[in-house]
Amino acid sequence: MSVIIVSPLSRIAEMAVRHKARDMISLIAKEHAFHRPGVIAPERHLTLAMNDIAFKGTGGLVAPDETHVRQLIDFAASWRQETPLLIHCWMGVSRSPAAALIAALSLAPDQSEEALARRLRAASPFATPNTRLIEIGDALLDRGGRLVTAVRAIGRGADADGNAPFVLDIHDAGGG
Repeated sequence: MSVIIVSPLSRIAEMAVRHKARDMISLIAKEHAFHRPGVIAPERHLTLAMNDIAFKGTGGLVAPDETHVRQLIDFAASWRQETPLLIHCWMGVSRSPAAALIAALSLAPDQSEEALARRLRAASPFATPNTRLIEIGDALLDRGGRLVTAVRAIGRGADADGNAPFVLDIHDAGGG
């Protein structure tokens, strides 16, 4: 089952149970406490402590960096894809959609960045992937700027209230 569930923090337990997820990636500020859903084993949960910012040195906040993205790619590679992968951040709008794109490209590198970004937009009119994560992911996955360009092409998502989880297919069912 090659799908990624993207969720706000407030709905991770519901999404994990509903979709039978057993693997989870959390992209959340380091001081933000939360409970891992019981259906997710501790060894199948990756927490990446970062804030949703695009630049380093922003008032003591932690910007996404290469170490975060490498851990994300490595964790995605260890996911057996028998059940969905759940990825969340605070609102499910910026960090987690970016992480979902990076994970999808790392697992299915032959796909078009443009088609993947269009699938993201079709799945969520609200997603606005974190630009710093996208830039780092593009570089680490040797996408030559194509992921950055594809995400720019779909533009900023609509305003969201953080209550709109969605499913992203890793592979393009239409072959694009």
